[in-house]
Amino acid sequence: MTMSDPIADLLTRIRNAGKAKFPKVDIPGSKIKVEIARVLQEQGYIKNYKFVEDGKQGMLRLYLKYDQEGTHAIFGITRVSKPSRRVYAKYSDLKPVLNGLGVAVVSTSKGVMTDKQAKSQKLGGEILCNIW
Repeated sequence: MTMSDPIADLLTRIRNAGKAKFPKVDIPGSKIKVEIARVLQEQGYIKNYKFVEDGKQGMLRLYLKYDQEGTHAIFGITRVSKPSRRVYAKYSDLKPVLNGLGVAVVSTSKGVMTDKQAKSQKLGGEILCNIW
C-alpha cells in the first residue's frame, strides 16, 4: 500500500517514539526526509541520524534526544503543508513559530532549511512543518 503523505508519517513516528521514550526510530527513507532530519539535528531536536541501506528504499534512523528528566526535546511537531492543501509563503510572509521559540521547516529552491535561514536568504517556499 502506498503512503499518501510520507512527511506526516515521519512526524508521527517521531512524535510517537518520543512519547514512548524510544532511543531511536526507523523510518522508510527518502531524500526529503533526510533533509528534514538534517535540519532537526542542526537545530538540536535530535542527537543524530543516519541513512541505512537495505537494498530497497533504505531506512532513516533517527536518534532521539532527551534531557536528564527524560523529557523529549521536541514538545510539539505539526504538519503545515499537506497533499490536499499546500501552504507556500514568500520570505516576507514567514512568521516565527511560538514567537521564535520554535522553527518552521521550509522547502525552498536552495534546499530544505528553517524559516529563519530562508528569511535571511530572502527565499520563500513550501512550509513543511512546525517544531517546538
